[in-house]
Amino acid sequence: MRLEGKVALVTGASRGIGRAIALALAKEGCDVVLVDLDEPAAQRVAREVETLGRRALPVKANVASLADVQRAVALTVEKFGRLDILVNNAGIIKRGTLEDHSDADWELVISVNLRGTYYFSREAAKIMKRQGWGRIINISSVAGKIGDITSAPSYGPSKAAVNALTKSLARELAPFGITVNAVAPHAIETEMTAEWSEERRRALIAQIPLGRMGKPEEVAAAVVFLASPEASFITGEILDVNGGYLMD
Repeated sequence: MRLEGKVALVTGASRGIGRAIALALAKEGCDVVLVDLDEPAAQRVAREVETLGRRALPVKANVASLADVQRAVALTVEKFGRLDILVNNAGIIKRGTLEDHSDADWELVISVNLRGTYYFSREAAKIMKRQGWGRIINISSVAGKIGDITSAPSYGPSKAAVNALTKSLARELAPFGITVNAVAPHAIETEMTAEWSEERRRALIAQIPLGRMGKPEEVAAAVVFLASPEASFITGEILDVNGGYLMD
């Protein structure tokens, strides 16, 4: 196991990509803190982590609340004594055109996707600096590189800002032994994409060179790699996981 003895905190860990990341890190030897607003779902994933022989701590928290973020990090250190890997996965999308996308929707998306990533990165970095080692991995999106491909005017900008934050923090934290990277998925089989019509699904797959949708476990594998010793000389990278949809 490449990450034996490490402690990882994953936000938005109760389902989909977040759940896959939490379980993949546990399989590699991590104890896992599962942060989510859906406490019962986080507790279910915690039990899955424990069946893999690792310790788990479910924490109910709103990533856009500084008080909640500080409490989650404090609980992590209280239980495990350290924090080695942070995965900022929690994110939301609000659809609508430029004209009908409300100010409240804009503020909510920016608060969760960007502010939440910033808050957790800032609080985790304090611990990682003292340790002299850390991995921060942000979950971005292809929309952060090319803009929204559906009607969601705040989502792409929020993820583009996450990409810029990733690079800024990578430069600042490198002297402390902390790497900061992001994974930018697209066309992953999740609850959100399960709602798509078959016509929309076929049209999307037609644009993907590998000819299929991706799986949450494939995003999780990229996260594990970036957290692993094999990626110790990689920082400030935005890693595409999209079947070739965007090659940059």
